[in-house]
Parts: sequence; C-alpha cells; structure tokens
Amino acid sequence: MPESMLKAMRRKKTPLIIPVENQVRELDPKLLLACVAARRGFTCIIGSHRKIDLGIASLPRSVYLCKSFTARNLAMFRIMHKLGHRIVSWDEEALVHLPPDIYFSRRLSPASLKYVSHLFAWGEDNANLWRRYPQMPREKPIHVTGNPRGDLVRPDIRAVYEQDAERLRERYGSFILVNTNFNHVNAFFAHQNLFYATKKKGDTAGMGKAARGMSREFAHALRKHKQALFGHFKAIIPQLDERFSDCTVIVRPHPTENQDAYREVAARCRRVKVTSEGNVVPWLMAAKALVHNGCTTAVEAYSLGLPAVSYRPCVNEEIDRSFYHLPNQLSHQCFDRGCVLEALDAIVHSKLAAISGRRSERLFRQYVAAQAGPLACERMVDVLEVIAGVGTGWKTPALHARLAGAGEAAGRRIAKWTKRYLPGSHAPPAFHRHRYPGITLEELGQRIVGFQQVLGSEAGELKAERIADQVFRVSA
Repeated sequence: MPESMLKAMRRKKTPLIIPVENQVRELDPKLLLACVAARRGFTCIIGSHRKIDLGIASLPRSVYLCKSFTARNLAMFRIMHKLGHRIVSWDEEALVHLPPDIYFSRRLSPASLKYVSHLFAWGEDNANLWRRYPQMPREKPIHVTGNPRGDLVRPDIRAVYEQDAERLRERYGSFILVNTNFNHVNAFFAHQNLFYATKKKGDTAGMGKAARGMSREFAHALRKHKQALFGHFKAIIPQLDERFSDCTVIVRPHPTENQDAYREVAARCRRVKVTSEGNVVPWLMAAKALVHNGCTTAVEAYSLGLPAVSYRPCVNEEIDRSFYHLPNQLSHQCFDRGCVLEALDAIVHSKLAAISGRRSERLFRQYVAAQAGPLACERMVDVLEVIAGVGTGWKTPALHARLAGAGEAAGRRIAKWTKRYLPGSHAPPAFHRHRYPGITLEELGQRIVGFQQVLGSEAGELKAERIADQVFRVSA
C-alpha cells in the first residue's frame, strides 16, 4: 500500500482519551499504551482523570479508555455517549479482587456496562470472573489482552527503569521495601474508610466509601481484620530497623492511604523512610525484599524475581482465601514476626530466593496475560484499531444529543466545583492533589523518550503537547 494511503488511514483514526486517576500507579503504564498507540497512527489525549472529565465537551470525539464501570461512572458515561465518545474499559481492581458477589455489587453496574463497547481483561481469571456476572451481556466482547501494568515488569520494557533503580540504590543503599494497603482503615480522610464516626443517634459508625457494595457484616469483618494487620505492620517496622542495621527500610503506603501514621513510626527509627515517590517498578528492581500482606505489588515482584514476604499475623480464611489468594501464594508466607525476620535475613544474605516452580507460574499466568509475545498494550491497540478504524458503523450523534451532552457536562463541572468545598466531600482538592500531584511537559517528554528507546525507534519520533492543565496530546 502506498505511503500516502497509509498516512491518510492514520489520519482517519479516532483519537484515544486515556485518563489517569492515581498518578504514581497509572501514569507510566498508560503512557506506554499511548506511545504504542501513537506509533500506530493514533492521537492520544492523556492526563488527569478529573481534568479530562471536567473538560470532556471540549475534546474531539474519541475512544475513551476507562478503568472501571461502576455505578459512579454512570453519569459521566451518559454524557460521553451523548457527545459521541465510545467507551472501552478494564477494571483496575480485577487482578486482586473481593469475593465474586461483593466484587459484582461493588465494581460492576449493569446500567454503566451497557455504555461500554469492549472489555480488556488482565487474564483468564478476570475474564472468567466477568463471564460469571449474571447481568453480563453474552455478546459483550471480552478481550484477554493483559494490562499495561503487566507490561512494565516484562524484561523488554522494565529496562526503561534501570537508571531509576540505580539512583535508588545510590540514594538508599540496600533496602527492604514495605508496601502497605490499609486504605480501608487508614484512608486519606475519614469518609474513605470502611466506617467513619457519625453524630446520628443510635448509629456508632457510618459506612464509608470503602464499604460500597459490601454488606455491613462483611465490612465489619474486613475492618477488624485490616485494623489488626495495620497495628502489626506499625509494630514490625521498628524491629526491621533494629534487626537490619545495614539496610534502609522504605515504607511505601497505598496511594490513597494517610501517611501520617507511618511518619510517626519513622520518627522513632534511624533508617526508616516513608515515600510514595514514582512508579513502584524501579523500587522493586532496586530492593532486596518486599514485605506486604495481600498487596498487588507482590504480583509485580514475582514477575521481577524479587523475593516477597507476606506477613500474616492475623488470618481470616474467608477474606484471605477469596481476596488475597494471588499475592499471598506468590510470596513466602510468615505468620509471626520471628518468621518474617528469619526469612528476610535469609533473603538479604542470598540464602532464600523468590517463590518459583510450575505451580506458582501457572497461577501467575492464569491471572496475568501477555507476559510473553506481543505486549498487552499492543494487543489492546489491535482491538482499538478495529473500534476506531474507518467504516465501523460508529455514527455521530444528532445535534440535539450533542448539545444536551455539552449542557450536562457544564452542569456537572459546576456541581463538582461547588461540592469539593462542602463539608463531607468524598474527594476534596487536597485529595486530588495527593492522588495526582501533576507532571510537567518536559518530564512527560523524558518518559516518552525512555519508552521509545525500549520499544525501538523505527516508527519515528513521538511528540507531546500540553493542551490544558495536566492534559497532554501524544502523537507521532
């Protein structure tokens, strides 16, 4: 096919919108996806999820890549549908997920689902979970592509982090990484916890944002379990500091956790640092070991060959078996502090390696696809090329629908601007800054250069432009 014709086809591709909610977790994998798509002729709009949604009416008709399709997505999905956007989605929380019935009520909405044209699954486990959902339409395309986060830990892509990992080793020396996930009981602000104090008579606690989709009984059990683990983790951190005098202890809280509790612990220690800086992959590459309890990071550590220790001083079989099965099975499981200290001592002295063997590898590949062959990003773009190509029957909505969508988008923007300053707001400005602190165009460009290097430069140079505050366009 002549080059002129190829260029013309590329120009006709519908743009992609790739919103980012939690910057340290999502920006790098989604930027990798944008780079792969741009090399195939797509124009990609990437940046702050909040800024993109508030300005959705000013963006060109696009394919919108969402990370969830819950009831909370419904209002925005309706607006985007009227504006002529097409929605595809994966679920960021489908890798390490709650028991199916709770997961379904919490993460899947039949009303939202009808606006999603295609689904991208982390692996076969995720796809089978969705197929078990009673209200999943049989004709809904579910593509087992893997996830861009899985691409970052592949040997051919993680090379982009080699210099970052080396800088961390130079900065901290040998270090043990402690990853926490107690956002259910130590959230950034009270209403994000499973329960929060209320002034209502006869009610000792209101169910918070983290309890959405759960029965009160299950939420109470989960809070009791997580609260006990939270206490054990705060207690073991000083012991790690004392026992491993040649190592720094890096505490990396969940992106939506309140870090003050860990800073109070660190203030009483000599070599404990608390940080959520950057993507976790270079930290895992530079660390000696990972300590966690049911954390998704353990799955990434397994792929990288980093020994992980799951500290399980409290056990709730229902929760641990159904919620945290995958990360715990890919780790050395320790049920008391002594076991943790012994395991870490063996790891630090190169006497204990990461979990390995056919059983763990089968389990990992059941949950995480695309760890060999084409990248998850490439498999996704294969599907997106069909969705966004010429002659797909994707019609532009009528003028009255587009005007209605623009009006609803403006109303939503005003409502969001007003509500964020009201008491009890579920996401005040401080939380948005914590979740998405921002990135400069220069920093974004540097990351694109890094991804270009590991992807290969045969498709030509990519460019990034700032089109709004924390919203960028990436194209070839």
